[in-house]
Amino acid sequence: MARTNPKTVSRMKRIKRIRKNLNGTADKPRLRVFRSSKHIYAQIIDDSKGHTLVAMSSKETAVAESEAKTKSEKAQKVGVLLAAKAKTAGIEKVVFDRGGNLYHGRVKALSDGAREGGLDF
Repeated sequence: MARTNPKTVSRMKRIKRIRKNLNGTADKPRLRVFRSSKHIYAQIIDDSKGHTLVAMSSKETAVAESEAKTKSEKAQKVGVLLAAKAKTAGIEKVVFDRGGNLYHGRVKALSDGAREGGLDF
């Protein structure tokens, strides 16, 4: 099925434009963010192998049961918990991939939470 919605086409172009300059390696994997209308998802990916190393979303119980009420607060909590998971997996440095979204709001809150949790990018 072809994507013909102008917003979707524009977003796909932005994703391609961003991804041609980013590449996750085993030493410095890629932190990919996907933002839907209700939730936010983040995963750390090793592009050389094509594997997801660590993943976290706002749907997980640790985030859902937290005191975070707004979507931005939940995004920051996702970033902190993702950084904690990454630390246990031995990941300290990542390349940030905002996924075609502007760097503000929930995307910025997630990256700030990941930095607060100890990830370096």
